[in-house]
Amino acid sequence: MGIVFDIRSFSIHDGPGIRTTVFFKGCPLRCQWCHNPESQSPAAELILHPSLCIGCGACVEACPQGAISLNSHGPVTDGARCTACGACTAVCYADARSLVGQTMSAAEVLARVEQDRIFYEQSGGGVTFSGGEPLMQPDFLLALLRGCKARGFHTALDTCGFAAPETLARVREDVDLFLYDLKVVDEARHREVTGVSNVVILENLRALSRAGCEIVLRVPVIPGVNDDDATLAQLGRFAADLPHLARVDLLAYHRAGIEKYERLDRPYELMEAQPPSAERMDEIATRLRALGLSVTIGG
Repeated sequence: MGIVFDIRSFSIHDGPGIRTTVFFKGCPLRCQWCHNPESQSPAAELILHPSLCIGCGACVEACPQGAISLNSHGPVTDGARCTACGACTAVCYADARSLVGQTMSAAEVLARVEQDRIFYEQSGGGVTFSGGEPLMQPDFLLALLRGCKARGFHTALDTCGFAAPETLARVREDVDLFLYDLKVVDEARHREVTGVSNVVILENLRALSRAGCEIVLRVPVIPGVNDDDATLAQLGRFAADLPHLARVDLLAYHRAGIEKYERLDRPYELMEAQPPSAERMDEIATRLRALGLSVTIGG
């Protein structure tokens, strides 16, 4: 059993071909720019859509914890009392309240991805496990990887790499492609912008590369965080020293996730940041290619 927050068909940016991406809930990092804040907590969470609320009060009556009250602006949820039981979402006629995070068995997930088999066969696609961080649920992940391999599906793991080396070693043989996120090489800076050290992240990446694993390095380009020349040069040198690396994908920062923070009643730390220009992305790609790296913009 495990907890996921989405399963998305027809994905074309999470590995080769047409893919089904399974999003695991729970992540050990707290990246300042995270565009999926609903993925961070390992537990189910309540998301509010105030613009859809019709003020009927059904959620107030349904809440067993008495965590919801009405004021002149509509329902107000007391986060300290809410247990994310889902009772309010079940009676919300306007879909203004929803739960993010569903407990599923590996068999249920595999049955779902099996429905897309024809698209994998026609496009050379497969199944990608993303998040959140799938390595936070290693038993669930391993069952899904092996289930996919038994069905002949190509597998990809989108990971931040923050996991015990033995955990990564357990799943390595059943992963066809690692989509490995790398934000910053400097440890102090990484801790500042993600909340955790990157020592194990870098060592896990080196270990996968030494083992000859297929790796695409994914680098989010975040203005004011890691887009300065010195930081990018350090990252490029690290990548160039890896013994085996398929390519580097540069992913431009975007602001699409800001509304999710509002719905989760959380602050967003990079309100002033703007997406990098196409010219800046081209310049960064050119500099990294000069180090002998294969680089694409986007992924």
